[in-house]
Amino acid sequence: MTLPARVTEAGPADAELLERVVKGELDALGVLFERYHQDVRRFLLRLGAQADLDDLAQLTFLEVISAARNYDGRCSARAWLLGIAATMMRRRRRSLARMAARVASWVTWHQEQRGETPSETFEGREAEARFFRALERLSPKKREVFVMIALEGASGEEAAVALEVPLNTIWTRLHHARKELRYELREEHP
Repeated sequence: MTLPARVTEAGPADAELLERVVKGELDALGVLFERYHQDVRRFLLRLGAQADLDDLAQLTFLEVISAARNYDGRCSARAWLLGIAATMMRRRRRSLARMAARVASWVTWHQEQRGETPSETFEGREAEARFFRALERLSPKKREVFVMIALEGASGEEAAVALEVPLNTIWTRLHHARKELRYELREEHP
């Protein structure tokens, strides 16, 4: 089976790097980290990580050391890493109240980066706050699928492999997540 991989002009394919990690070559892990750290961070941030974001990102890549031997190429290395990140997040998840506080601080940071007018900032914050309140009300499994596919751009197949659930389950969770989000957003702001 040919392994899907991201190849850059400056380095080897992802599958080759993972094979090297299995052999104990940690410099290969460093290349993967440089390639995908921002993707993993953004994914974790969208799942609600805030105060422990960098710790979870680091844990994701440390987990690669032991998990690399299980990479079978059925999905891209990026999606596989996002699956590991989702597992790390599940292990760290404490309570919805804490997650809400993390998402709220992320929204503030995100708006400050835009450089909008005060009116646009207020309206944007309100819209994002409504969206993230609705997102946090989703079950963790639906939220993981929605964030991975709708916000991070993974395919359904990649999400199924990365989260280790059947493809039909991915589509069902995504369907219900979208339906619940639409309902929540209409109810909160008719």
